[in-house]
Amino acid sequence: MNRNSLEEFRAQVKALKVPDEMAKKVEELMERGIPIIEVTGQLESRKGYLEATMHLKCSANEFYYLNKYDLALSSAKAAEKGKDYFILSQDDKGKPQFKRFESPIAAIENFKKRTGDAELAIGIPDRENLDYRQTLATMKDGKVDYVVKEFQVPFKIDPIRNTVFVNRGTGLNMKQSANMLQGGSAYRDDLVSRQGANYKAWNNYLLNEPRDNYGNLKIKQYSEGYGFDLKTQLDNYSIKEMGKPETAEKLIAELKDGGRPLVNVVNGEGESMILRMQAMPRFGNLNFYNQYGKPENREQFQKLTKEEAMGKENNFSKKLNKSKDAVKDQEMSM
Repeated sequence: MNRNSLEEFRAQVKALKVPDEMAKKVEELMERGIPIIEVTGQLESRKGYLEATMHLKCSANEFYYLNKYDLALSSAKAAEKGKDYFILSQDDKGKPQFKRFESPIAAIENFKKRTGDAELAIGIPDRENLDYRQTLATMKDGKVDYVVKEFQVPFKIDPIRNTVFVNRGTGLNMKQSANMLQGGSAYRDDLVSRQGANYKAWNNYLLNEPRDNYGNLKIKQYSEGYGFDLKTQLDNYSIKEMGKPETAEKLIAELKDGGRPLVNVVNGEGESMILRMQAMPRFGNLNFYNQYGKPENREQFQKLTKEEAMGKENNFSKKLNKSKDAVKDQEMSM
């Protein structure tokens, strides 16, 4: 392997915020000279199971190129520590056979492709003791004949998938794309228009609209001209993390990655609450959620009076409508 390739890969991994475990697996395969590398790993998610698959190819000069990674989000739950998803079947002599999976997505896909008798389960695959498992689905002669009730949704509904293309470490990082797949907004300052001009924008996946010609999710962008300024919005609230430069910088970075970081926020009564917060550029504000994901009324945390806050929101709405009218006028003139 070209050692410069490894050096560049490590730089790309850092820029794309790839989990360490995934990066180490890729490096091991690079060291062995595997020409085509695919490594899948779990990503953090608010609900369900989220995974990414990295794709690398080795060129004639032994240089590895990372051009894309895939995402898949399922409503299935990750296995608890010490347990696995596995498929139980029998060999020709009637002895139990096990195939283990870290990913519930891979386990379900493999199970559905079976042609004989099989059982999909979660637990501890032990040939000597089969009691330490929970049956999730069974199959008879290649036909699924049972799926436990609480597993029917992830079993029947395909995961949400998307491919993210990158160029030498430039593109949506894994945290951003993962959060966007869960409805978040991510900020990028390295975008280039078709005319070659640099620009900055917040990005959302259009999860409920038709996909592009390549089968991927389309992206809606909110550029600086749209009117949403994260720092200005944060200053409207009594957030303790904004009181120190180091914690403020970390908070802003997490919000720009589309996450829902925990914040210590003070309401109008002087009470401190630990909540999750998310940037909502489309609506020009921030949202707050309790530990169960239920929205909290943001007005109770604003430094401004209710009338002042309403005035600001009205100004944003007017600016938004003006921006929409300008777009319409431009479309009519084309």
